[in-house]
Amino acid sequence: MGRESIEEGELSTPLVAKEEHHQLYGSGASSGDHACANTTGCDDGGERQSGSSSATGVVVLSTLVAVSGSYVFGTAVGYSSPAQSGITDDLGLTVAEYSLFGSILTIGAMIGAIVSGQIADYIGRRGTMGFSEIFCLAGWLAIAFSKGAWWLDLGRLLVGCGMGLLSYVVPIYIAEITPKNLRGGFTTIHQLMICCGVSLTYLIGAFVNWRTLALIGTIPCLVQLLGLFFIPESPRWLAKIGRKRECEAALQHLRGQNADITSEATEIREYTETLQRLSEARILDLFQWKYAHSLIVGVGLMVLQQFGGVNGIAFYASAIFITAGFSGSIGTIAMVIVQIPMTALGVILMDKSGRRPLLLVSAVGTCLGCLLVGLSFFLQDLQTWTKTTPILALVGVLVYTGSFSLGMGGIPWVIMSEIFPINTKGSAGSLVTLVSWLGSWIVSYAFNFLMDWSSAGTFFTFSSLCGLTILFVAKLVPETKGRTLEEIQASLNPFSAKK
Repeated sequence: MGRESIEEGELSTPLVAKEEHHQLYGSGASSGDHACANTTGCDDGGERQSGSSSATGVVVLSTLVAVSGSYVFGTAVGYSSPAQSGITDDLGLTVAEYSLFGSILTIGAMIGAIVSGQIADYIGRRGTMGFSEIFCLAGWLAIAFSKGAWWLDLGRLLVGCGMGLLSYVVPIYIAEITPKNLRGGFTTIHQLMICCGVSLTYLIGAFVNWRTLALIGTIPCLVQLLGLFFIPESPRWLAKIGRKRECEAALQHLRGQNADITSEATEIREYTETLQRLSEARILDLFQWKYAHSLIVGVGLMVLQQFGGVNGIAFYASAIFITAGFSGSIGTIAMVIVQIPMTALGVILMDKSGRRPLLLVSAVGTCLGCLLVGLSFFLQDLQTWTKTTPILALVGVLVYTGSFSLGMGGIPWVIMSEIFPINTKGSAGSLVTLVSWLGSWIVSYAFNFLMDWSSAGTFFTFSSLCGLTILFVAKLVPETKGRTLEEIQASLNPFSAKK
């Protein structure tokens, strides 16, 4: 970016000479290593003035290691369905005991979410990913070798705690290491890998027993733990804790040894120094006018994401199809076939079309999908068009699943990782992640009761909330494509606005 201010009266971006570069890995190197010593045409971490930048091998590797945690997330979510019959038969669990086993994952995730921001701020993004995988590994091993319900529940709780940490730190880490023109697509890989984890766990679970499936769940945990030794820490976190030389070394490693990081390093350092003049925000400090826009957008998107019915549909898809008179297994397979390509399409389009257009299209699709499912149940109650209603339910669920995967599944996490200043990111991230998991638990728990009340009414309610999402995105959600994190945060949170 140039010398112009981010927003009139707010933080501007200076261009000053870079301090001597200090290599984070092994031997040191001087600033003479950098090409592009003339800053003309070089901007924002080696990006040209056009704003384009290619992903280096280090950025790709770092992202792949990070999203191994997302895959762990997906395997945990997908485990309970294929394992149900095996666990209940082998250990003699009642329906109530297995329901506790399934739901305690979300409780663990809420516990992890509460402390995720503070842990990520204290031990760093890499350290938090490693810490979470220790919980997940212990949890999977407890499940695999359990002899009764108590060990099963403890293992599931530990995996949930790890999931809660990962759901916050993975998108934050990716957003903080990637160039601005690639950030959205790379961060959305988090959601894509969750989908892959769920789908492959369903598939593998059809061929192996539940203990073997739990042991297979440890593999991506080990992959991430080992991979963390080969990737850099987030430069923004290093700047936040005052390790300026290591911040520049990590940034140079991420952008390439011949990239000029002067402008990007200066922007990160100056923005961080400005924020450090403010105190570290606690949860209650977030409820101030200067953070209102970020908080409303972050929390609002998570509330609308969860209360749009995603987990009710995902967890009980088979039951929905059966209730509508369709084959549960065929319907579930069709959902998986739609979900992964649509999530991949969202990754490709993220930094081309922008966040807002994808969110709007996604919200319209989820609204239409719920409306079609609700209409199917309504016609079924009236005993009209009985041959058409199962097809209508299938089309509605597939439209909903595809539309959700395109935008509403991943983009709220992308935006959450972008909009909060570094001094509030820990507390705000914990709050937003907690809200997401709490909403997930409420919808999952209440869904069967709502369906008993009125199947049609349940989906018409979800459709109305998805309609509300369209208005919310159109009025309040900013476009963050192609902007640095410092630009986004300064425009939303005018901590240094004109007096």
